[in-house]
Amino acid sequence: MKATLRPLLVLFCVLSLVTGIAYPLAITAIAGLTMPFQAGGSIVRQDGKAIGSVLIGQRFSDPRHFWSRPSATSPGPNNAVASGGSNLGPTNPALIDAVKGRIGALRAVDPDNTTAIPVDLVTASASGLDPEISVAAARYQAARIARLRGIARERVEALILEHAAGQWLGFLGEPRVNVLELNRALDVTAPVR
Repeated sequence: MKATLRPLLVLFCVLSLVTGIAYPLAITAIAGLTMPFQAGGSIVRQDGKAIGSVLIGQRFSDPRHFWSRPSATSPGPNNAVASGGSNLGPTNPALIDAVKGRIGALRAVDPDNTTAIPVDLVTASASGLDPEISVAAARYQAARIARLRGIARERVEALILEHAAGQWLGFLGEPRVNVLELNRALDVTAPVR
């Protein structure tokens, strides 16, 4: 029995060291050397202060900024530690009430906008942390932002197109825009007064 057990324990310890310590450290070191921005969480800094991540959505509530996709993480929105959706079905009254509330908030800040609201502005994703919205969702907000910032809508539309990312590999997904990057560009183009 000892002759069989000893090699198994040695193999277990060696594999634990290799796969549990050596491999993760090596991959972390390689990532840190080859792509430090991504390995460090893709943190965006402004004036030396971290203001967000390109990979994690954050909430923007100022009507002069583009709003992100709603988040259903708990205990609060955009909680990167508790990634997850609401798991509410399409007929669940709580989801229906949440969507109605989000529609009401969008209509309240832009009552003249009678176009259809893109679905990604009123429904949360499975992760609850989407940093991007569809180009349609950004365009839906363009008139409100242009009016509140006192700039031409065409300039806001141009910013959207400048920051839009196409489909992955040319056919997967849909065109989208990173909300944090778009809002940063907007603040440079037309600072909030």
